[in-house]
Amino acid sequence: MRLSLPDTFDVVLLQGEAECFTDQDVPGDAADAFTGKFGWDPRTENGSFLYVRVVPKTVRAWRGEPELRGRVIMRDGTWLE
Repeated sequence: MRLSLPDTFDVVLLQGEAECFTDQDVPGDAADAFTGKFGWDPRTENGSFLYVRVVPKTVRAWRGEPELRGRVIMRDGTWLE
């Protein structure tokens, strides 16, 4: 899975493995962490929600320039120096 955050100027590009959970199957500690961070618990809402856990394998980051040296800051799940 690839995620790009937050906008087109200051970019963080995550590439990793994704695992999806319904609001009924999500591990309790993960759902509690989400609720603690965002102050909202989808498990208490009507309707169904999907939780996505992404384990990053590669992280690239840059500001304003799409091809810069040093933009890969994680490779194969290990932070680079």
